[in-house]
Amino acid sequence: MKRPGKKVATDRSFVVALSRGLDVLRAFHPNDGLLGNQEIAARTNLPKPTVSRLTYTLTKLGYLTPVPRFEKYQLAPSAMALGYAALANLGVRHLSEAYREEVMRETGGAVAVGGRDRHSMIYFGQSRNGLTLGVQLDVGSRIPIATTAMGRAYIWALPPDERAALLRELRDHYGSRWPKMRDGIERSSEMVARHGFTISAGEWQNDVHAVGVALKLNDGTGPYAFNCGAPAFRFTEDRLVTDIGPRLVAMVRNIEAALGGVAPPSKKEEIKKAKAGGKVARVAEGIR
Repeated sequence: MKRPGKKVATDRSFVVALSRGLDVLRAFHPNDGLLGNQEIAARTNLPKPTVSRLTYTLTKLGYLTPVPRFEKYQLAPSAMALGYAALANLGVRHLSEAYREEVMRETGGAVAVGGRDRHSMIYFGQSRNGLTLGVQLDVGSRIPIATTAMGRAYIWALPPDERAALLRELRDHYGSRWPKMRDGIERSSEMVARHGFTISAGEWQNDVHAVGVALKLNDGTGPYAFNCGAPAFRFTEDRLVTDIGPRLVAMVRNIEAALGGVAPPSKKEEIKKAKAGGKVARVAEGIR
């Protein structure tokens, strides 16, 4: 997790102390259990004395619960209440549930919906069954934007200026690992242009294959993205392209229509989009 850049930190409207306090809360991941000040400092890149003051303050405010025996902390109900309130306000999570369950039953894959959190996508809705044992993710789980089908679908749903800014962030974040990731993102732009979905076949986890489709709404929120994934032996690359991808595209377009979002494009628009594929790819190529 990175601290705010100098440009943000010197913005007069930007409250650095609040940002750091939220970074401490972000340091807690699903299934983490307890974290000490040293662990939080390592995850946030904040000095340990600063972390000590922040955990003390967050404890007093009721967002962290101290566990003196281990000299560690856990998220308190007040912090969890913020997350549940956010989930309750995400209409797409509730409306998409029946659609997700249907695709899960038809394909045997795990189907999830997520939104961006810095350099990750975070799940806020998940449908899976006993056939998807290789995909052990749930609500609150984070996956990387750069190497996953969901993340790549999100990237290509952004307006060009926002996409370029995100790609620069990812380049700076990953350093020497970026060129290989950039290549995968560039390839995914062609998939979106031709088929409406992206693919990640073992690029995030060797044994997991998935497709991703972006959800665009007209209310100013999002974009969000869905994925459908399973162990590689169940979802071959050929099946991703010929079966899973088209199913997920159809599902997301139906959800958009139900939410009053973007209407499914006409055939003419689809052809125009496909012809623009090469131009779209060059946006990623420029991020070196």
